[in-house]
Amino acid sequence: MATTNEHHDVIGSSFAANETVQASIETILSELKTAQASITGARPAREGTRSGARARSEGPMADFSQPTNAADEGQRNAVVLKVGMVGDARVGKTTLMVKYVENKLDEDYIQTLGVNFLEKTVTLRNNDITFSIWDLGGHREFLSMLPLVVNDARALLFMFDLSRRDTLASIKEWYRQCRGLNRTAHAILVGTKYDIFITLPPEEREAIDRDARRFARAMKAPVVFTSSTESINVL
Repeated sequence: MATTNEHHDVIGSSFAANETVQASIETILSELKTAQASITGARPAREGTRSGARARSEGPMADFSQPTNAADEGQRNAVVLKVGMVGDARVGKTTLMVKYVENKLDEDYIQTLGVNFLEKTVTLRNNDITFSIWDLGGHREFLSMLPLVVNDARALLFMFDLSRRDTLASIKEWYRQCRGLNRTAHAILVGTKYDIFITLPPEEREAIDRDARRFARAMKAPVVFTSSTESINVL
């Protein structure tokens, strides 16, 4: 079991990483504002949340990154940002997504068959941002649907289970596959199940933490440790 100091050290570093995540969001907004002058006929963001539904692979991809005209929204800029979630099966992608969007925790595991998505609108610095979050099932049989999740995404969450080191090792291949489809999305490395992680032996925690930060440096990405169960770093 982690000591109090060890627990606070990792929590503190994760919250520091969240500031980097916030900076990434603001960077994306800045990029969109730069491009806004050349965008015409953009459709407004939809408000509120949407119940999860399996995405369809047929038909053209929607543009999930267009800002609206601020004048049409009473000087509030409405933006839809597509976020893709990838990682091995059972790492907690869907659980984190549902916890973030609906503030619900479903501890009964249900395998994602294909692609699911939810939406959530938040306000940040006079911007109404709708996060359109796409979650790909972690089994290899669903790799053919990876473009549906990754194409046009502004951010990609590479997710692994902090209590299963093999899921971290898999991130290298997930990253390679995703970057083959989208080279510009902002990458974020997310370690889930922090509540289990802190019960591991100290040497095992140190090794996982060290490897995660090494992967993050190679990816040029922030790393965040989360727990949907304990609502740790669920923004």
